[in-house]
Amino acid sequence: MAMPGDEIDQLDECVEELIASGIRRVHCLAWRDLDDPDAGGSEVHADEFMRRWSEAGLEVLHRTSAAVGQPAESVRNGYEVVRRGSRYTVFPRTIASELTHRMGRYDALVEIWNGVPWFSPVWCRRPHITFLHHVHGPMWDQILPGPLAAFGRTLEARIAPPFYRGGLTVTPSDATREELLEIGFRQDRVVAVPNGTDPRFSPGGSKTSHPSIVVVARLAPVKRVEMVIAAAAEAREQIPELTLTIVGDGPDRKALDTLVADLDAEWVEFKGRVAPDDLVDLYRRSWIVASGSLAEGWGLSLTEAAGCGTPSVATDIRGHRSSVVAGVTGLLVEPAELGQAFVKVLTDDQLRQRLADAALTRVRTLTWDASALGIIRVLNQAVNE
Repeated sequence: MAMPGDEIDQLDECVEELIASGIRRVHCLAWRDLDDPDAGGSEVHADEFMRRWSEAGLEVLHRTSAAVGQPAESVRNGYEVVRRGSRYTVFPRTIASELTHRMGRYDALVEIWNGVPWFSPVWCRRPHITFLHHVHGPMWDQILPGPLAAFGRTLEARIAPPFYRGGLTVTPSDATREELLEIGFRQDRVVAVPNGTDPRFSPGGSKTSHPSIVVVARLAPVKRVEMVIAAAAEAREQIPELTLTIVGDGPDRKALDTLVADLDAEWVEFKGRVAPDDLVDLYRRSWIVASGSLAEGWGLSLTEAAGCGTPSVATDIRGHRSSVVAGVTGLLVEPAELGQAFVKVLTDDQLRQRLADAALTRVRTLTWDASALGIIRVLNQAVNE
C-alpha cells in the first residue's frame, strides 16, 4: 500500500508530465461549489482534488452557478472560482463561455456531471474526462415533478450516455461503475477512484453516556431523514434513553420539524450547519452514524464517522455498499429493518466495538491524496490518447 508521502510525490510527477505535454490550465465544471448553501459531498470532493492539483502546479478554474452571499469570482485553496448563472442557466452560459474563451484558455477539462450533463464530449475539443458520483435513477421522482422527473431519467439513462461512452469517466465506487455499465457505458472507459477522508476525522474524547445516533446530511427528500426519525422512534420502544442528532439543513427542514413535533420527540435535536471541529466532536461522541438515503454515489458521512471510530447503520443501497463493508464496518439493511438494526448495534457492546475497530482500520486506507492522484491519472490517460 502506498504511503501518503508516496501519493503526493506521484501526484507531483503526474502534474509534471501534464505540464511537459502542454497541459497547464484545467477547467472544472460543476453545478455548485463548496461555498454554496446547498453544498454537499460532491462539492467537498471537487474541492479536495482541485486544491491538490493547484498545490502541485496546475492552474485550476472552477466554473459553477451563482451562490447566495458569494462573489462572482474568487480564489479558494489556490484555484479560481467563477460563479455565474442560476441552477439552470449555468449550463448554457458556461458552454457559451468556454466556446468563446471568455474565461480564458484551457488545456484540459473536467466535467462533474451531477444529474444534468454538460455534454462536454459534444463541444470540447481539448482532452477531457467526466466525473459522475452516482446515477440519480429513483432520485428524479424526489427532486422534480412527474413529467420533469421522467425527462430527467430519460436524459440521464438514454439521451446522454451515447455521447459519453467513448470518453473516460471516473466514479467514486465500483457500485456506481456497475450502474454506468448497466446503462451502456463501456467497461474499459469507466474507472472507480474511491473518495478520501480528511485525517481530522479521528478518534478522541468519549461517547455519550446514553445510546446516541447522528445523521449528517442535506435535509432533502432523497436523504429520507424522516425515515431515520421514524426508525429511531421504533428503536426507542426498546431503548428509551436513545437520542438522535441531525446535522445539516435543506428544503425538508420545516417538514421534519413538524414530524418531530407530531411525535413529541424531544429526544431529536437539529443542529443545522456546524463548524468543522463541532462535526468531528459529534461523530466522536455518537454511538452510531445513520443514513436512510435512497441513492448515493458514496456515503461521505459514513466514512467520516468511521474515521472517528463510529460505525454505521444505513440503507442497503449501492453507494453505501462502497462506504460500508456490510457486517464488517457497519450494517446495511432494508428501510423497514432500520429500527431493529439500531437496536442490534446499540445494545450489543461487543458488536459495536468490533464494527468501530474495523471501520477505523478501513478508513485509514482512504485518503484524499490517493483520490486526487487517481483522478489525475485518468486525465493523464485522456491527454495521451
